[in-house]
Amino acid sequence: MNKYDQLQPYGKRQDQFDRRYLEMARTWAKNSYCIRRQVGALIVKDRMIISDGYNGTPEGFENVCEDENNKTKPYVLHAEANAITKVAKSNNSSDGATLYITTSPCVECAKLIIQSGIRRVVYSDSYHSDDGIELLKKAKIEVCYIEL
Repeated sequence: MNKYDQLQPYGKRQDQFDRRYLEMARTWAKNSYCIRRQVGALIVKDRMIISDGYNGTPEGFENVCEDENNKTKPYVLHAEANAITKVAKSNNSSDGATLYITTSPCVECAKLIIQSGIRRVVYSDSYHSDDGIELLKKAKIEVCYIEL
């Protein structure tokens, strides 16, 4: 037996990692105070989590995401925006990283993903619009849907 016989095929191994990180993002989403939808995100580079985020209000605001009409308040941050801004405050770089997110990104977050240098996005639920996914594909960012 040579050293290659011991390795799993890259595709199968990557799928296992993708599913595990998505499950972790789903768990992280439970930190959100949002009632209508809880979203979690992880940024992973070289198999290390370098940032995380969930949807919610900015630092210093009350943890109430919806108004009295059950509409999301305009200043609520999406999970991927929280993760990207958090990594920007750190010593890490998201250049070449993978973003694992429970819900596909909106077009505004897709712009942040493109600018952050993230090269791959893996998600498990669809947002009400696929404009963000289309923008990512146009920017040649790999997009993977995985049903959990």
